[in-house]
Amino acid sequence: MDRIPAVEVQTPPLSTDGKFHVKLIEGRYQFIRRLTSWPLIFLFFAVVWVQQDGQPWVLFSFEQRAIFLFGKALSWHDLPLLSGLMITGGGVLFFLSVGWGRVWCGFACPQSIWTWIFIRIEQWTEGRARERAKIDQQLFAGPGFLQRLLKHLLWLAVAGITAITFTGYFIPIREMATDIYTLQASPALTSWLIIMAALTYLNAGLVREKICLHACPYSRFQSVMFDSNTLTVSYDKKRGEPRTKRRSDNGNSGDCVDCDLCVQVCPTGIDIRDGLQAACIDCAACIDACDSVMAKLKRPKGLIGFYSEAKLTKQTQTQTQTQTIIRPRLMAYALLIIGSMSVVFYGFTDTTELLVEIRRDRTTLFTQMEHNKVCNNYLVKVESFVPDQTVTEVSVRGQEKFELHGQPEINLHINNSTWLPYRVCATDLDNARYELEFTFSKSGSYVSKRTTFLTASI
Repeated sequence: MDRIPAVEVQTPPLSTDGKFHVKLIEGRYQFIRRLTSWPLIFLFFAVVWVQQDGQPWVLFSFEQRAIFLFGKALSWHDLPLLSGLMITGGGVLFFLSVGWGRVWCGFACPQSIWTWIFIRIEQWTEGRARERAKIDQQLFAGPGFLQRLLKHLLWLAVAGITAITFTGYFIPIREMATDIYTLQASPALTSWLIIMAALTYLNAGLVREKICLHACPYSRFQSVMFDSNTLTVSYDKKRGEPRTKRRSDNGNSGDCVDCDLCVQVCPTGIDIRDGLQAACIDCAACIDACDSVMAKLKRPKGLIGFYSEAKLTKQTQTQTQTQTIIRPRLMAYALLIIGSMSVVFYGFTDTTELLVEIRRDRTTLFTQMEHNKVCNNYLVKVESFVPDQTVTEVSVRGQEKFELHGQPEINLHINNSTWLPYRVCATDLDNARYELEFTFSKSGSYVSKRTTFLTASI
């Protein structure tokens, strides 16, 4: 059996704090990345503040035991819909992976987006990559101390705002912001915000690429999803090799001038010329860097680009484009996305609007009254997931004539999700057990819940 060929990969030089300094580059792919990430950042920070009919647009409320999604309230019994959304998201991720590699990681992953934000702050406060490296060598002394302090303060500010916004998807952010401003936040909330801010600060500011290298499971199984027609960031070795600083007259030199700019701009610090690697997040920064060098040297762009294995092995461009789109695995994921989205959309049309729970009195099965009357005691709880619903009427029905004793109407503003006592009685019953149905009427429709009625004949 032939051994898998191994390539020794050189790691980038580290600074005193154990990191390498990413050089920011401009180019068409970086413009596309910002065009993708900026709207996502805006949505993350803005949606949590939007309200409809007094309720947040998106809120996973543990206190109200409800999920609010774009003006629609869901009960925790509707959680399978969220599972369907996650399946749809997974299908989209796999679809993109088979077609275009790890573009999600490079263009839309929160870890990558926040890392780029922190790198931007780092460059704004400390300067370009070479200047940042010099400041890191000074540790906590020298003229760069104030710049370094400002950088970390801005990092902490962004991390704090991120933590508050993320928590706002679980606790109403307007109330939480008021509590924080007035210093009335509970110790539990304060501790949670500190932990979330610290994690954001560590992940995007200090750990960065190590999350992609060691913690992200996606990088470990991405190669299983690739095939010969998957487009991913690749180096055209046939065109670029052998590398040389100057092109020789005999034409034996490649187009790669070994400037290492592709390594300097890589957020995970890899050399794309070593081939496909688990750490590559397909952010295409190396493509923009290499294209800028080729343009200066007046050579064709595309030495590094989104290429498939089929393209690099000299298949025709027409064949490659056709096989990139029309492939069994890619079409299977597309069908999965369409199917799961259809099921989820249908599920949203039939969500739980009124959730009813009934408990029998476990201490006394029944109570024998005068004139052959038998009574059973129940506890009833009603939860409404319609914001404007105020009152529901309560009644009972069954084979016999049952009498209901208790509140004929439940005010859902006052007694929503509250256990209320009810007594049901009937006379002259012969059987030991009867079917009893509680009915809750609301806005011309009703919800019913069945239980049992026990008698002395038992």
